Amino acid sequence: MRVKEILRTATQAWSPAAHHPAYLALGTSAQQLDASFNTTAALEIFEMDFADTSMEMKLRGSLSTTHRFHSLLWVAFGIGSGGSSGQLIGGGENGTLTVYSPEAILTGRDGTVTGQSCKHTGPVRALDYNPFQSNLLASGANDSEIYIWDLNSFSNPMTPGTKSQPVEDVNVVAWNRQVQHILASAGPSGRAVVWDLRKNEPIIKISDHSNRMHCSGMLWHPEVATQIVLASEDDRMPVIQMWDLRFATSPLKVLEKHTRGILSVSWSQADPDLLLSSAKDNRILCWNPSTGEVIYELPTANQWCFDVQWCPRNPALLSAASFDGHINVYSVMGGCLETQQNSTADKISAAFDTTDPFGTGHTLPPLQVAQPTTTPTIIPPLRTPPKWVRRPLGASFAFGGRLVTFENPPLAPQQLSPQTLPRHVYVSQVTTETEFLQRSEELQATLQSGTFVSYCQSKISSAPSDAEQDIWRFLLVNFEEEARVKFLRLLGFSKDELDKKISLSLGKGGLPNGHGLDMGDLAEKIQTLCSQRKDEAGMAAETSSPAELFSEELKEKTPFHIPVSADTDGLISQALLVGNFEGAVELCLKDGRFAEAILLSISGGEELLKKTQQRYLNKQTNSISMLISSVVMQNWRDIVQGCELDSWKEALAALLTYANPEDFASLCDILGSRLEARGTEKRCLQACLCYICSGNIDKLVECWVSQKECSSPLALEDLVEKVMVLQKSIERLRNSEVTVQSSVLADKLVHYASVLASQGSLDTALSYLPEKSNKAAVQGLRERLIHAQGAVAPAQLPPDSKAPTVGNVVPAAITQGQYPPAPTQMPQLRQPAMPTTQAGVPSPADRPTYPQYPAVALGFPPSQPVRAPLGFTPGPNLPPSSLPGSAAPQSSAQGGIMPVPFPMMPPLSGPPAPGFLPSTSMPPLVPSSRPGGPVSMYSSASQPQGPAPPPPSSAFPSAGPGCPQGGPGAPGIKSLTAPAVPPPPTGYFPWLTEHSEEQVCHL
Repeated sequence: MRVKEILRTATQAWSPAAHHPAYLALGTSAQQLDASFNTTAALEIFEMDFADTSMEMKLRGSLSTTHRFHSLLWVAFGIGSGGSSGQLIGGGENGTLTVYSPEAILTGRDGTVTGQSCKHTGPVRALDYNPFQSNLLASGANDSEIYIWDLNSFSNPMTPGTKSQPVEDVNVVAWNRQVQHILASAGPSGRAVVWDLRKNEPIIKISDHSNRMHCSGMLWHPEVATQIVLASEDDRMPVIQMWDLRFATSPLKVLEKHTRGILSVSWSQADPDLLLSSAKDNRILCWNPSTGEVIYELPTANQWCFDVQWCPRNPALLSAASFDGHINVYSVMGGCLETQQNSTADKISAAFDTTDPFGTGHTLPPLQVAQPTTTPTIIPPLRTPPKWVRRPLGASFAFGGRLVTFENPPLAPQQLSPQTLPRHVYVSQVTTETEFLQRSEELQATLQSGTFVSYCQSKISSAPSDAEQDIWRFLLVNFEEEARVKFLRLLGFSKDELDKKISLSLGKGGLPNGHGLDMGDLAEKIQTLCSQRKDEAGMAAETSSPAELFSEELKEKTPFHIPVSADTDGLISQALLVGNFEGAVELCLKDGRFAEAILLSISGGEELLKKTQQRYLNKQTNSISMLISSVVMQNWRDIVQGCELDSWKEALAALLTYANPEDFASLCDILGSRLEARGTEKRCLQACLCYICSGNIDKLVECWVSQKECSSPLALEDLVEKVMVLQKSIERLRNSEVTVQSSVLADKLVHYASVLASQGSLDTALSYLPEKSNKAAVQGLRERLIHAQGAVAPAQLPPDSKAPTVGNVVPAAITQGQYPPAPTQMPQLRQPAMPTTQAGVPSPADRPTYPQYPAVALGFPPSQPVRAPLGFTPGPNLPPSSLPGSAAPQSSAQGGIMPVPFPMMPPLSGPPAPGFLPSTSMPPLVPSSRPGGPVSMYSSASQPQGPAPPPPSSAFPSAGPGCPQGGPGAPGIKSLTAPAVPPPPTGYFPWLTEHSEEQVCHL
């Protein structure tokens, strides 16, 4: 497509490729006259400016000359040094060879002519420069004159050798593009001579046997040193011959498409597959010399084009000089002719004078030229992309971290067609996040094998900070036995160390039992004392009757007085005599007798006991009164809501020891929320520990994301590792899959899957995507992953059907915090995909069983039923299937409360807490069941474990499908309560009741 034009009849020369911007030099053509017969001559320089949308080229410099030009050449000699633009060499019609300074012409200063010689005897029709040494110039004229010029010393040219015979005009000279000392020349006879300048003699002559070649152009192949083309101007033989000097007996290829003689040829230095030719048939053709086909034809006017040249700076441009006085610049990349059509109409309108011819003094409006309403003409580009558009090599990243590369290898000299070369496309896997991918593979291997203990231990050893170590230690505890004991140790509380401290504080010896006593010695003394008492009892029985023995015991006791006076002691006695426990307690409290008040309130019923405890605790103002109040009243919400944040460890330890399982998770979350609300990184990491104990994955993710930057791959991996390990620990405790509904976690998992996919881990990435999502990005990523694996995307499942699980991990199906509503029947529990045994973690079937009920206190027979502590209201029986891996113990009493296991709970030895002694009207209590007392955590005995019986028929649903309430660190489910012991009725005297011999022995 034509892009620019100049109205000149001139020879042309483009500026070198290194020059910017691109210039076109025009010298008035010799032996051509216009209609005015003007004989002036000029040398002009035009700029190729694409910012100007008009067709005209801008004239940047002009110089009048005394002669016209047969040839013009712009060389790069001296370009760039001192602002030089190279050198312009013009071959004149009188044998003059002149060297011009382009920058002098452009700036209009003196010194435009830097050299001139008249060595030639005729017009200089041929010019060419050496591509390796730009200071060397070859020129050809009449009588076989060829000179080699050195622009450094222009006055003394050299000859390549003796003149060739027979003598003829030299129409063209051409330097070889690969060998710097090879020069070729050709004349009208069609014979071409190849010169070796090192030997100063011709080395080969080539000519057509038909003797009809009239050579008008000759060019060396840009890349193959032995190939040369010759163009024939003879209308009888309008061909272009390609010769190879290795077998120069006949042309290698003949290009025949022109119908009349060829006037000019030009070979693109940017693409050897583009060869231009212009001929007398008014056609400009672009050839592919390798295949011999015409790949483009320029739209030209009905005039001969005597010179065509490629632009060195912009390889898509070419210029064509025609005999009608036009020099047109074309683009082989195609385009639209609409702009040219509009500009032509504007020129016609502007050609008319706007002055009124009738002298009215008014300016006429512009002439409105009717423009045809034709559609714009689209000029197509080349059939095949040129070399400067074709990439020599290319690379593109594809989905899944794949890198697709290709390359176009250079042609060997013996290969003429690039189509015959094999083409290879390489697909390779690129991994940019090596550490991320390695850690992800380790996590997947752990999830499949179940070796969570060793995985957590490796994370602890490689943790970069103490806070990171603490988090992984807490996660590790979830997979070990005696989890609560180890949680307390991590918080800094150890039973053994505490016993030693208490013994030292009480002044006792540091014996292993912590009480300063040798148990072996104590057992021997008790045995000896029992034997002595039996002997004494036997002797007394032989000498005395039972009545005498009873009277002697009564005589040994000191008589006491029961006061009934009006003072406080008397009023208390009178209240007790009539069974008014509430009045007696009020009198004791008023008199400051708190111990007596609490002792009496035990016999007064549950409500009175609670009131008495509360009034006593309200009067206490020391530093541990709040803790004592919470332990007694089981009110842990005030502790987690009111304690100082620096005491968060103590508050969490108290929850681990005393909190009810159904309240444990929510209380840990409250404590964690308080720590998280402070906003500092330290408090947020402490809050994460609370969320790990409660098993709240949602809060853990939100807290972690609020303080940690999770956009980088390694930061994402840190988060996913913790979430997946915590999820698996909860699944292990509950023997079922755990799902989470967290938008924050879902977004992070989608991002994590995207990073995995970019690193080539397609299977792993697919396992982290939610199976059902309304987000287009998630659906698109899932489809791409499935298609990249060569599978077919599954159809949309109905809402009530269960989608298949992909992979070994279901990270998007994580819910917790709110447990699902309990079913009326126990559903079939699906075991998670975990091995039966794992390194360091015994499977549920192989683990030591938890005790079915707390061990009874010393001195009480095991057959005695265990009652619930005072202060608890009765509740329904929990089915044994509500606890994983525990069998339902057989109750020893008809209608008794079913004991519920306490994990890792040994009995506490020692006297009961003051003020909480059991009433004589009820069976003795197990120490761990005392009202307000701590739940026993340490156990040395375990009961055998059997298969769980079916759930009993009850109106109360089970707590869930095998899911213990609370979190990974929650205490075991406590025994349900029994009715409180009512106070004895008025007038009831238990010491006057007849007892059987068996009852007396028990008493």
